[in-house]
Amino acid sequence: MQFGLHIGQQNISIDECRRLWRWADTAGFDWVDVWDHFYEAPPIDGNGSCFEATTCMAAIACETTNCRIGVLVLGMNYRHPAVLANALTTIDHLSGGRLEIGLGAGWHEMEYRAYGIPFRPIKERMDILEEGVQVVRLLTTQERSNFNGRYYTLENAASYPRPVQPRPRIWIGGNGEKRTLRIAARHADGWNTPYTSPEEFKRLSGVLDMWCEKEGRDPASIERNVNLSFHMAANASGLAAAEQQYRDTWGVAAEPMRARGVVTGLPDQAVDLVSRYAEAGAARVNIAIRPPADWDALHAWSETVIPAFAAK
Repeated sequence: MQFGLHIGQQNISIDECRRLWRWADTAGFDWVDVWDHFYEAPPIDGNGSCFEATTCMAAIACETTNCRIGVLVLGMNYRHPAVLANALTTIDHLSGGRLEIGLGAGWHEMEYRAYGIPFRPIKERMDILEEGVQVVRLLTTQERSNFNGRYYTLENAASYPRPVQPRPRIWIGGNGEKRTLRIAARHADGWNTPYTSPEEFKRLSGVLDMWCEKEGRDPASIERNVNLSFHMAANASGLAAAEQQYRDTWGVAAEPMRARGVVTGLPDQAVDLVSRYAEAGAARVNIAIRPPADWDALHAWSETVIPAFAAK
């Protein structure tokens, strides 16, 4: 089992972001990433601050030396995939070849509307995602690329320099059984699911296996990981504060979320939960944090939960 730190870079200073990135790099995490939003998530009123994702990736590349660097996930509608591929290649060089590319269809309608980005029906957003994934793949692996889609075209397109990695991994994020998982089976190296219970993770992973079989793909060639909303307490005295932070984060969705992918309680309960994901086939568990960071809880995760899986 591997572990990642997924940071919602909202309502936080850049110095605190740096502190989190640097700490995770030597605290047992093999992966650090941010999300791709311009407004706070879950949506509130649009008045919270939120740093941009690709520039944060570049900063993580310069602040760390060990961890893989990604975003779960970049919204394909937010940037032309050819321009995005150039930015990602630069990040791969800044990191010495530690880039991970996470791509998704996007969902946060508030920020689309505010920025004048068309919030297309889900079928169109999925079509755009599937074309965009192919464009990013071509420009991060080929000398010259041609592509003729409905939304994107490439004509003898070059992207130099090449990435440090011969083939940076692409992750597809989401739970859609008809399109998202099929796109993952066709094009991805990894699949990420947010806030999903161990039982649902296993079921969705089985759906991905089914699509792999239909697409002629070896299911074992796609790595699978899960994001869990992090609200663990380091000890019993911190349980009340952790519970309040959980309720503040999810609001009216707090109770339904308990049946999904959430880390609550104490470290021994977290070990049991991670074990269930391991049994369900997860290769990595990413804890998703929203500021303010509970440093006692983070240290307890690093010092108690992660070592419990060191030899597993």
